[in-house]
Amino acid sequence: MGQNFNLEATVKEALNEALRERGHINILITGRTGVGKSTLINAIFQGNLATTGQGRPVTQNTREIKKEGIPLSIFDTRGLEMADFSKTVEALHSFVSKRNKDIDVGQHIHIAWICIAEDLRRVEPAEEELVKMLADYMPVIAVVTKSRSDGGFRAKVQELLPLVKNVIRVRAIQEELDEGYVLSPMGLSDLVDLTMQVVPEGLKRAFTAAQKVDIKLKKNQSHTIVVAAAASAASIAATPIPFSDAVAIVPIQISMLAGISATFGLSFNESFLSSIVGSLVTGTGATLVGRTIVSGLLKFIPGIGSIAGGTIAAATAATLTSAFGEAYIAALEMLFIRNNGEPPKSDDVAAAFKQKYEGYASKG
Repeated sequence: MGQNFNLEATVKEALNEALRERGHINILITGRTGVGKSTLINAIFQGNLATTGQGRPVTQNTREIKKEGIPLSIFDTRGLEMADFSKTVEALHSFVSKRNKDIDVGQHIHIAWICIAEDLRRVEPAEEELVKMLADYMPVIAVVTKSRSDGGFRAKVQELLPLVKNVIRVRAIQEELDEGYVLSPMGLSDLVDLTMQVVPEGLKRAFTAAQKVDIKLKKNQSHTIVVAAAASAASIAATPIPFSDAVAIVPIQISMLAGISATFGLSFNESFLSSIVGSLVTGTGATLVGRTIVSGLLKFIPGIGSIAGGTIAAATAATLTSAFGEAYIAALEMLFIRNNGEPPKSDDVAAAFKQKYEGYASKG
């Protein structure tokens, strides 16, 4: 691949493109003090965000929380329990309106969760007013927190807040009651699923990456990246130009790995991606190069030889690219499940990727 292939430049370009395509999602989470917003945030998103993320005020009672490597900003609004809650709503209205008028959709507030504690058994006027205001700008989901016994409260919330997309009952953490009775977490997957349905299309990958509840969601989004990469590799390999595919296919695979990494929410940089790609090029990558050169030789034969060579190369390129991608997905799925949805270490990723690919190669 030599003179026409610059690994460092290719990795850097793939990384930047993967992050650009993933984007950054902004979620407003609001509710009275004590409803469990921080606990919910930490249960849904990577990085123990509400505890370890950096916060800055954007209005008197709203702060933005974010953390490097996580494609998410949480806008946490408080003060709804105050007597002058209308000032909180008014300031928030001004902030949201200004953000959502920006020509850059990345600056918009994309979705809102309004949290209402089940044990309080009431919807406050501030919450009704807030939903009416927010629904003009974004999808709003009502989240009934600290759920233990519905008793018709969910239906009441739906009745009083008709503009919300739905009402989801959640229990963010395990609770132990008297006599050793345990209540397991609930509703988190439902909240992630509903949010995914209403998130703008171009930001679904960002939300997928930031959340840690549904690993299958990360896996499914990554499968589409592999399919597209395999098709691109096959298309390039099918061109009747000897050896051209050997240089052109590897960058496609690097971009595929970068896209999968971004979709899973790995905190990755050029060094991390280079180490993953290094194992690809020096180890399993030799198989790819060898096979593409063999099929390239067949392209020297005029007429049917060119077609046959291209066909063989296309099938080989697509198969190998799919194997690389699926092995990487399988490795990340295993590690994320083991880590309860949190990103694994780069050394663990490289080792698991190698192991999974060897398993795929032996089957082939």
